[in-house]
Amino acid sequence: MTDLADFTATELIEGYARAEFTPVDATEAVLARIEERNAALNAFVLVDPDSTLASARESARRWAEGSTLGPGDGVPTSIKDIFFTAGWPTLKGSRLISAEGPWDVDAPCAARLRETGAVLVGKTTTPEFAWKGTTDSLRQGITGNPWDPATTAGGSSGGSGAAVAAGMGPWSVGTDGGGSVRIPASFTGTVALKATYGTVPMYPSSPFGTLAHAGPMARTVADTALLLQIISGFDSRDWSALPTRGESYVGAEQGGVAGLRIAYSPTLGYGTNDPEVERLLDEAAGQLAALGAHVDRVDPGFADPMEAFHILWFTGAAKVLEPFGPAALDQIDPGLRAGIETYGQASASDYLGATQVRMDMGVHMGAFHEQYDLLLTPTMPGTAFDAQRQVPEGSPHDLWTGWTPYTYPFNMTQQPGISVPCGTTSAGLPVGAQLVGARTKDRLVLRGGAALEAVMGERFTRPVPANGTAPADRTVPAAPGGAA
Repeated sequence: MTDLADFTATELIEGYARAEFTPVDATEAVLARIEERNAALNAFVLVDPDSTLASARESARRWAEGSTLGPGDGVPTSIKDIFFTAGWPTLKGSRLISAEGPWDVDAPCAARLRETGAVLVGKTTTPEFAWKGTTDSLRQGITGNPWDPATTAGGSSGGSGAAVAAGMGPWSVGTDGGGSVRIPASFTGTVALKATYGTVPMYPSSPFGTLAHAGPMARTVADTALLLQIISGFDSRDWSALPTRGESYVGAEQGGVAGLRIAYSPTLGYGTNDPEVERLLDEAAGQLAALGAHVDRVDPGFADPMEAFHILWFTGAAKVLEPFGPAALDQIDPGLRAGIETYGQASASDYLGATQVRMDMGVHMGAFHEQYDLLLTPTMPGTAFDAQRQVPEGSPHDLWTGWTPYTYPFNMTQQPGISVPCGTTSAGLPVGAQLVGARTKDRLVLRGGAALEAVMGERFTRPVPANGTAPADRTVPAAPGGAA
């Protein structure tokens, strides 16, 4: 039998239903894969085999009795170490947080996963407070990429991306405040969706405010849709949660793109790409056209909102540190400190000005999507780079936003965006394509993503030997130019 650790969630569920194997079999395979590969990748900060196997046995009993709790019953699942999980500490990659607890609250996504029978395996790595696009921290060290452990898995949901790509569970839940599920998906050859803001409720509310989303990460669009179905829906603890949708996300990926109007913008009008990335995106646009979509090469027509994003982001980061007192600045990631010192004390007028930028962008994109159903861009302008670095070699920017120009704008507008693998470069590293839709059009984004996956994607799990090479220095790299 093929190693169950390489099965998708959908394949596992189908196998359970046919009694070909059980959730215990799948969970044991995933735990063995974690034992084999996590030392090389540092994808998990916590694994709890005893409770995990107990949950798997309960799920196996339900499958045998025909009393499953939900569509993901028995699927081994990981959760980014940003979400509260009752019984497990949530340390958020920071030395400022004590592991003592008490840890007695589930975030909405963790609660929904438990309610529907998922087998929770453990918590995945994050940079400190999920603040940047690579995954390394003073507390937890560096997370490597399954395609090459010496390169970054991206961030801030890099642990989840690495886990999914390496077969350490078929799916995971991450957060995305500026690209944090989509960046790792692009770098690790997996799929991730940043749903419309409020679709996946969050508690406690993020200090990064209404930039912060939660979203599913998986190996296929079908699994992404299924996980979104499980973790979405109204939760009264989230003041900005959207009402539970009447339509299911399961099956939304079907239907193809024939007749859809798709805008293809390789740079959003201001970015610069690796030539191989642009070649693969050109091919993706051509494939969508061949499937019957009306594809126009056109930019959406807004300027790079980086400076406005910085004000919104780092004032949020400053708020994160407030409860820890003024001495906290001396104990955190040096790049996070530099960003807070540069932008974190912005005036109320500056903050409102940045908010106006995002509101204007939202209005602009609302009008844009009256003409185009979907917007196609690269997820990232390049591929995974040295895990010891905070920015790609030769980058003119010090901050992570300088090399993620296509992700954070759509956190500002709160639109849904999916990253789907669309091939590899000559160096053998994955490239992701991003499809963005109008607010609340998550089903349409899934549909476009599945069509692209069918013609451009493949199963992007790559083995890492048990003795695989991890990044040599597990401390956070120094911040170039005073920032990270």
